[in-house]
Amino acid sequence: MATSIRLDPAIEQRLDRLAQMTGRTKAYYLREMVTDGLDDLEDYYNAAATMERVRKGNEATYSSAQVRQQLGLED
Repeated sequence: MATSIRLDPAIEQRLDRLAQMTGRTKAYYLREMVTDGLDDLEDYYNAAATMERVRKGNEATYSSAQVRQQLGLED
């Protein structure tokens, strides 16, 4: 899927320099940034949603002692 975005001229210059310096395409770096950025955003929003469920009492939580006991790690 082709998508276009507008970049701030300073950001585009940095991207141009990076591409020239490394011999890779700007498209390569844009794909890398989207992939990495999407991973980070998904992690953030999944964590935020989990924390909201915890605050509302809709998500189970366990203490480290409970986890150790459940896993049979108690001494």
